[in-house]
Amino acid sequence: MRAGDRLVMDAVRRSGPWPAVLAVTAIVGAAGELALPYAAGRTVDGFVSARPEATSWLAACAVIVAGIILCESAGVWARGASSAYAAARLRLSVLRHVLGVGPAVTRRFAEGELVTRAGLNTEEAGRAPESVTGALALLVPTAGALVALTLIDPALTATLVAGIALILLVLRAFLRATTTIAGGYQEVQGEIAARLVDALGGARTIAAAGTADRETRRVLGPLDRLRAHGMELWRANASAGIQAGLIVPLVEVAVLAVGGLRLAAGDLTIGELYAAARYAVLGAALSTSLGHIGGLARARAAAGRVAELLALPTTRYGTRRLPALHVAPASHVAPASHVAPASHVAPASHVAPASHVAPASHVAPASHAASALEAASALQVAPAPHVSSAPHAASAVDVGPGGLGVVEFRGVTAAGLAVDELVIAGGSVTAVVGRSASGKSLLAALAARLADPAGGTVLLDGVPLPELDRTELRRAIGYAFERPVLVGDTVGEAIGLGTDDHGAVPAAATAACADGFIRRLPDGYATSMADTPLSGGERQRIGLARAFAQGERLLVLDDATSSLDTVTERQVGNALTAESRGRTRLIVAHRLTTASRADRVVWLADGTVLGHAPHHELWQDPRYRAVFQGDVS
Repeated sequence: MRAGDRLVMDAVRRSGPWPAVLAVTAIVGAAGELALPYAAGRTVDGFVSARPEATSWLAACAVIVAGIILCESAGVWARGASSAYAAARLRLSVLRHVLGVGPAVTRRFAEGELVTRAGLNTEEAGRAPESVTGALALLVPTAGALVALTLIDPALTATLVAGIALILLVLRAFLRATTTIAGGYQEVQGEIAARLVDALGGARTIAAAGTADRETRRVLGPLDRLRAHGMELWRANASAGIQAGLIVPLVEVAVLAVGGLRLAAGDLTIGELYAAARYAVLGAALSTSLGHIGGLARARAAAGRVAELLALPTTRYGTRRLPALHVAPASHVAPASHVAPASHVAPASHVAPASHVAPASHVAPASHAASALEAASALQVAPAPHVSSAPHAASAVDVGPGGLGVVEFRGVTAAGLAVDELVIAGGSVTAVVGRSASGKSLLAALAARLADPAGGTVLLDGVPLPELDRTELRRAIGYAFERPVLVGDTVGEAIGLGTDDHGAVPAAATAACADGFIRRLPDGYATSMADTPLSGGERQRIGLARAFAQGERLLVLDDATSSLDTVTERQVGNALTAESRGRTRLIVAHRLTTASRADRVVWLADGTVLGHAPHHELWQDPRYRAVFQGDVS
């Protein structure tokens, strides 16, 4: 069974009470339709022979018709409810799964394609209970008609069975063809949606370039293919309708012909012949299921597309906790292994003259080390409030005076990035530099577990990231992006997202130089995000504030100050380097000033770590200086 078919069956099974309501109304309605020909036949025979019970049978016919009408009305209501319930449940499952997959999902599917599959396709797949129940309900009068005809005359049953077999062949071919065509139609819909989302994202660029007409043609380019698939659907439906339309009257005529012969032979009464004719119509009712079969075909095609989303592996989390941290005595200070070995630094042949060495101001001042020692001392006194005593909690470990948040890369490989051994000291400020496509953002994503390596391990304070509990991991790491998406009803909620310490929101906003403009908003931190027009720099500062309010051990900033003016960037940079909570800071940097303020620099080129050392040491290598050539000039 295909994944899409399994999803259809799952939607039917888990659609709440509505499929059962549909089944009951269908069965009761079918029973009424089966009883009506018999009652009508007895009414005809009663009036023909002038028997007094004819009036009673006429009243029974009226009651049966009323019951059929009630069942039809309840069925219409239940069909709408079942479709809405199934679509809502499936859409929620898809949303949770996509968010569970994380950023990797956008590398597999375009954003517009995701919207189409999670929206339109889940709605179409949600109609599966209605289509399946409706098609199966038509089997009830068919089976009843066969039984009734058998009781009247087996010869009539054989005639009807032959006709039903032909109808089933037509329906089977129609289901297969329509599923394939509907899949193509939905695929083109997703392509158009993806192009539209791309165009909306670049609306300002399109307007500035004056290419709106050309972009419109590009977005609507697949319309010809969409029309072709629509015409194929229409032709398939028309062809099946014509075939079924020819078979049904032939079946009815054949049953009447056989019944007429049996009537002439005296084996049937007029009432029985009338009932047989009615049962022939009911038996051929499968031909009216084309609408249900077409809906089922579209649901199968849509479910197949949704199943592709659900097949993406979600991020797995463990149950471990991060260890409690204690300051190590002087003899336990982090050894030189935390410093990049000599092989990581450019060879002597590349060393520039002493005049090229950065001045002492480029070296992290002693006050930074002192503040780190103070933070570490504070950690020794105050126990970590979130460390669990559960069996899965890690035992306390000693780290150097640098503080918490030691990040280790051990034999990591991922999408062109290879990091053999790299240790980022706890409480330090580390800048990641390199030319475009060198792997900076990927290294940052691996450190925050927004991506998993293909090989090797990334550890935080000695615990592999995949083994950490989800809540523990996200509490420990804060992340700021170049283009942050702000989630929350108010500005304060957008900053405090993911943390319960809402008292830290103003302090985080102050550190990100966002407190001033936030307080000038109509309702300050309570201002609705929908009513807050933000510039790129303001949006980025709120994203920075969100990161500052989170991440108890590690802050990862991926080009998160690119939209800030020089003065604001300097202020934010000072806040980062003077961070008082002892957190490790990993900053994807493009500017010389950011690298020079860092304690150490990870220098990447073509997915390889060329050096891991203080900025003033790496500056002696002309290849490293070339990374900032435009900035220096």
